[in-house]
Amino acid sequence: MGRVDEQLRVGLIGAGPWAGMVHAPGIADHPGTRLTTIWARREEAAAELANAHGATTAKTPDELLEQVDAVAFAVPPEVQAEIATRAAEQGKHLILEKPIADTLDRAERLVDAVRRNDVASLVVLTKRYAPETREQLDQLRQAGGWVGGSARWLTGALLGGPFSNSPWRHERGPLDDIGPHAFDLLDATLGTITDVIAANRSEHGLWQVVFQHEGGATSVATMTMHLPLNPSIAEVTVYGEHGHRVLADRGTTAQQCFTNLLDDFVAMVDSGTTEHPLDVRRGLHLQRIIDLARRKAGA
Repeated sequence: MGRVDEQLRVGLIGAGPWAGMVHAPGIADHPGTRLTTIWARREEAAAELANAHGATTAKTPDELLEQVDAVAFAVPPEVQAEIATRAAEQGKHLILEKPIADTLDRAERLVDAVRRNDVASLVVLTKRYAPETREQLDQLRQAGGWVGGSARWLTGALLGGPFSNSPWRHERGPLDDIGPHAFDLLDATLGTITDVIAANRSEHGLWQVVFQHEGGATSVATMTMHLPLNPSIAEVTVYGEHGHRVLADRGTTAQQCFTNLLDDFVAMVDSGTTEHPLDVRRGLHLQRIIDLARRKAGA
């Protein structure tokens, strides 16, 4: 697809809490996109969300694909992988949640479909679309000399709140849900993650993963979704010849980050660009890390 002279017609797969909080309002309110159709396994949830944002509902994912130029996903990874692969094969551009699939094989098939059909894709690695994150990553890269780091992602998301009843999050845990965010930022600050040195999941659901990075740096990610913390802790720290730095959060909301993602997405489709630092290939890199960490932990 080349230049877009009208709003991009976007369909939404999913009508759960994240779809209602971020995806649907973001797509409906963005000047470059129009939320046209919603499909969800619960028809009543799809209808309620569609009515709130001037969209229609589809009875099947294939019916939705017939009506749109692009598809956004807010569903479990196994559902996303299957439908997104079909969408790419039909030339639909993709906004993907993380992880991009439930298995490495399915992630590879999805990436292959995206490549063969020259569609644009972005992965919702929320913090990466915050202006302060982009600015700080640029500064850290320019400074260089970082030899190690850590990420702490500590939440009580599975104890209560909008995502506490999510079966896939309970099944897959923090490695799949918050792991992609932590791993992506460690990779972006310290260099490409090349190996998982060690990984462990405790009986309490606490994950700790040790990484080797290209260039020799090492890092550790500590993650849980079972701690009664309010607010949650999401912190990335690096250290090296320039001392110690923490990636600061300056309050950019998830909704604002998603709007920035849509800015990039519309620009990609408009220009015919299919590569981006946070496209489906980034998702595959993170999927490989998740797969290796799970195997190292024997989980």
